[in-house]
Amino acid sequence: MPQLWQGRASKAVDSRVNDFNSSIRFDARMIEQDIQGSLVHSAMLGRQGIISRQDVDDIHKGLHSILDDLHSGALEIDPNAEDVHTFVEQTLTARVGDAGKRLHTGRSRNDQVALDIRLNLRAASEHIQGQIKELITVLCDQAEKGAGYVMPGYTHLQRAQPVTFGHQLMAYAWMLLRDLGRLQDATRRMDAECPLGSGALAGTTYPLDRFYTAEQLGFAAPCGNSIDGVSDRDFCIELCSAMATCMMHLSRLSEEIILWCSWEFKFIELDDAFTTGSSIMPQKKNPDVTELIRGKTGRVYGDLNTLLVMMKGIPLAYDKDMQEDKEAIFDAVDTLELCLRTVTPMLATMTPLPANMRRAAAKGFINATDCADYLTKKGMPFRDAYKCTGTMVAACIREGKTLEELTLDEFKQYSDLFEDDVYTAIDLTTCCEGRTSYGGPTKASVMKQVADVKGKLAEPARPDEGRTCCGCPFTGRRRKLCPHQPPAGGSFPRRGSL
Repeated sequence: MPQLWQGRASKAVDSRVNDFNSSIRFDARMIEQDIQGSLVHSAMLGRQGIISRQDVDDIHKGLHSILDDLHSGALEIDPNAEDVHTFVEQTLTARVGDAGKRLHTGRSRNDQVALDIRLNLRAASEHIQGQIKELITVLCDQAEKGAGYVMPGYTHLQRAQPVTFGHQLMAYAWMLLRDLGRLQDATRRMDAECPLGSGALAGTTYPLDRFYTAEQLGFAAPCGNSIDGVSDRDFCIELCSAMATCMMHLSRLSEEIILWCSWEFKFIELDDAFTTGSSIMPQKKNPDVTELIRGKTGRVYGDLNTLLVMMKGIPLAYDKDMQEDKEAIFDAVDTLELCLRTVTPMLATMTPLPANMRRAAAKGFINATDCADYLTKKGMPFRDAYKCTGTMVAACIREGKTLEELTLDEFKQYSDLFEDDVYTAIDLTTCCEGRTSYGGPTKASVMKQVADVKGKLAEPARPDEGRTCCGCPFTGRRRKLCPHQPPAGGSFPRRGSL
């Protein structure tokens, strides 16, 4: 398949350079977005009188036939094409003739690819957001069931204070809720400006209606600077950063699961469908899903680093280095999607073992703080109460006892402030239910967190329609500083559709 740029060179490009330069193997996934952009671009050319109405009709008929044939399997993408844009345009021209050659009027592959990758990542982000919402819902459902399961909370991986299984799971629900917000914010900024019409870098002499194409493609406005329009990959970096943060949270959760299902903890049991065995040890039940998530997190970090290093030293406007953006960002998307698709049903089917959690909590002296607080409420200065309780814990360790197993006489050997009510004060359930500060481990608090998080999931996305600002960083009180001028009518366009 010939290159779109042939004409300047006097000899054929070496086949090794063609292979090195080709991007079809990874940008073919943007073909629907490429066709979507071409439909809008050609419609605009017709509206502006740049090409004829007949050409528009022929182009649209041809593009729709390509899309239909791709979906049915009647057409396969040519792996020898230089890129997806070349494949679409040359396939179109073969079907509709000269009209296909007019599609690229007023457009460059530079603004074309900048558009396609935005459209592709918008769809990917929305899909990932849906997956995160499913995972949060599963965590909330498991947290509701485990709101009364007392377990040890840890610091430095040492048993520290009593919490509940539900409280622990909701910590991850809140993390993922922030991840959801980061993806939404990154996507909102990506949708603020449409690069189509920027041309190679300096726009075009054709009278394009960039507000029309921006509206039809779901953007708030055209980009304000054509050079920035084709050379910007901030949206890739920001989206990948959000995904890397989400992977970090999944990795932390995975580490917990790996510990909890080990025989040393045995707080949960994973369903057989989400574990693997050993080729030599018949007793093994390995949490491979979580171990792979932990490993793949580094892969997404690498994708983010690739994007940052790729962009850090290239001059304006477009440079071929930027072709590397797609492999990195698409790999990050695919990796996060795969991890979310697997971890969600794994968590939905896991079985908590509350008796084991309670037993571990009882042996960890995690009610020592509550014992010190008991003495403080009786009038002893906290530092003295801290030292007294620490002495008691040390003695219990030597004698193989827990605080609950001490007799009242033994308590009184350390302080006359101890009375029969000490046993209620240091009961593990009481310790949890007594921590009534906002966001704490009480059953009521966990249930409120579940309701709050599910409520946030049900909230509609921040509205972006009928606004007097395009959605750029000049928002709120700074909105009047927005440098972008809206079209006639006084407001930026609503999201449109073909």
